[in-house]
Amino acid sequence: MQHESTEPRTWFITGASRGLGRAFAEAALAAGDRVVGVARDTTPLDELVDASDGRLVAFPLDISDRRAVFAGVERAIAAFGRLDVVVNNAGGVVLGMIEELTEEQARTHLDTNFFGAMWVSQAVVPHLRAQGSGRIVQVSSMGSAGGFAATGMYGAGKAALDSMSEALQMEVERFGIKVTILQPGGYETELFNRGLTQPTEHEAYAPLREWLAGLWAESEDFDPARAAEVVLQVVDMAEPPKRLILGAAAYDIFDQMTKAMTAELAKWESLSRKAQ
Repeated sequence: MQHESTEPRTWFITGASRGLGRAFAEAALAAGDRVVGVARDTTPLDELVDASDGRLVAFPLDISDRRAVFAGVERAIAAFGRLDVVVNNAGGVVLGMIEELTEEQARTHLDTNFFGAMWVSQAVVPHLRAQGSGRIVQVSSMGSAGGFAATGMYGAGKAALDSMSEALQMEVERFGIKVTILQPGGYETELFNRGLTQPTEHEAYAPLREWLAGLWAESEDFDPARAAEVVLQVVDMAEPPKRLILGAAAYDIFDQMTKAMTAELAKWESLSRKAQ
């Protein structure tokens, strides 16, 4: 489906080789837009590049390297002359208990999931501000609403991304730049194999790990193309949502989490008020 504007937009998508990033790139191309897709390995995009009639440019980029990110953004702009939609999608997951994580695993995770998105945001804002328009789409997670066993580090990175992005919304809106935080649920991606880091397991957590395995076995992952359809609608909106849950199941779980948090706060309201 073509978008409303007759002029093709230029997208800059991180983590574009697979999963949600790949789906976003395919949807943008199908809408008649142009895409610069980056990832640590862009070879999975070769066939799509060949079929794109020059509308897809792909090159390797490690978003944890701030200097490389700024250079990569300049290269992206040189390819098509401007950027209109920036999607911070690249990321990985650390699956392990907090006690089990090494310093290197924790820092490496945040370098990509949080700082990588921050470096891209810093690099693109001057260009979007100069042209007086642009969309930044931050791919967070429905899990950023609260910590959960074994995904605490992943949730921490996404919660940090949410907070930074809310600040960014306030800072750049007056320049014509709209920022949307996407909070997807489970989709059919390779996040939990290619993008997975697991620390050495501690035996003390074996019962909890067994319970979690049973819980997650009941979960269902969905087609990333459905998420991409919604993202196309979002970037077409004059006033897009500042925050959007992706997926009916994700919405229900997020709703339950926020209601539980509100109930916990209300339970201890009287104790809270004693501190003033």
